[in-house]
Amino acid sequence: MSHQDPPHIPIRITRRRLLLWPALAALSALLQGCPAVFIAGAATGVSVIHDRRSAGAVLDDQTIEVEAALALYNDANVRDNSSISVTSYDYQVLLTGQANTAEVGQAAASIVARIGKVKRVVNEVATEPSATFTEETEASYITSDVKLSLFKVKVPTFDPTRVKVITEKNVVYLMGLVTREEADAVVAQVRYVNGVNKVVTVFDYLPSAK
Repeated sequence: MSHQDPPHIPIRITRRRLLLWPALAALSALLQGCPAVFIAGAATGVSVIHDRRSAGAVLDDQTIEVEAALALYNDANVRDNSSISVTSYDYQVLLTGQANTAEVGQAAASIVARIGKVKRVVNEVATEPSATFTEETEASYITSDVKLSLFKVKVPTFDPTRVKVITEKNVVYLMGLVTREEADAVVAQVRYVNGVNKVVTVFDYLPSAK
């Protein structure tokens, strides 16, 4: 049976998307009050058959993303002066997007680092104006093209669904649990995708494929 990685939509902190927060608040309450219900939902919504993370790690990463987004939103300085996406993979959190000052980006990283189970925060928040709608749309297209290009990687142990792709202003970030051979092949493929100006790897490396 074919396997498709469920689409990942990074939780983004920006004044243009305040309508997202009632849903996040409800989800946060669900995480705190009804974990069994959420686990059941995660089991049906996220396939872990091909994932090198355990089912528990997949659930933890989803929880970390929501908790991090809520924590950043609850900080007025970060909320009002940045547009930040939160992506967690195997307890490693990647922050991408834009902030008005470097201090705001650093504050966001410090907030996320205090969340339970977070092992590492990779702060890639740029000090520059927030991405425009056109830039965000282009980033979505690039992400789709990159994911398609991963199916061309010719390494026997490689599964393209194990790589998470995040794009910000023509910069592509790659996350996942991979071997060095797989990582090298992925980067060699992705760097030639149309529109990609830079590839940043945020991989966790395995000694061998599982």
